[in-house]
Amino acid sequence: MKILYLHGWRSVPGGVKPSWLRARGHDVCNPLLDADDLSLAVRQAEAAFREQRPDVVVGASRGAVIAQSLDCGETPRVLLCPAWKRWQPFRPLTGRVLILHSPQDEIVPWADSVELIEQWGFSQDVLIAVGADHRLADESSLEVLHWSCGVLVAGEQIPVADAEMVGRPRAASAAAEASYICDSCGEEIVIPVDVSEGESQVLVEDCPVCCRANTIHLDIRDDGGIFSSVES
Repeated sequence: MKILYLHGWRSVPGGVKPSWLRARGHDVCNPLLDADDLSLAVRQAEAAFREQRPDVVVGASRGAVIAQSLDCGETPRVLLCPAWKRWQPFRPLTGRVLILHSPQDEIVPWADSVELIEQWGFSQDVLIAVGADHRLADESSLEVLHWSCGVLVAGEQIPVADAEMVGRPRAASAAAEASYICDSCGEEIVIPVDVSEGESQVLVEDCPVCCRANTIHLDIRDDGGIFSSVES
């Protein structure tokens, strides 16, 4: 597999992710991109794209903005934590795309990627939650990156819901928590929530303090927030 890897701001070629992909036997082109002039960086990436004719383009952070700015034709793209609010892409987001992002990203908020796919009309399935920070350099994130490239290049349907290693395309994990105030005794009760059961859920729970039953309505938002209301 031939991969064009576009590094992030102030980064350099030969980082963890392109080196990891290269070690798996892939042909990785990892050009140096200008850190100060986005237009120049896009032209440098376009030159590499025309020369290499990669099977897939991978862009990290600012590099994801550059990847979006390329005229890739039918070539798919994997965007890692795209920093599109800091650097404005030159083109709309089109084609076959997967976005990998950590809900705990301390530099580019997860909500930015949620907004990005909504802006360009993509299914939520293209956004995959991985890693615990902006770098996505842990082994699990690297495996998901590898998987993403392979799925896109093969032209397969993106089986996000069936791929255990991919995680879930929302900030909350399958096992989350919410709290409610018991309508009878006023105590705050914490309960487990399985977000895979749907965005709107109704639960009936006996309060562990006063033993009165409560009907709890849960609204699970796209950004991972869980909002509850209760009635006795």
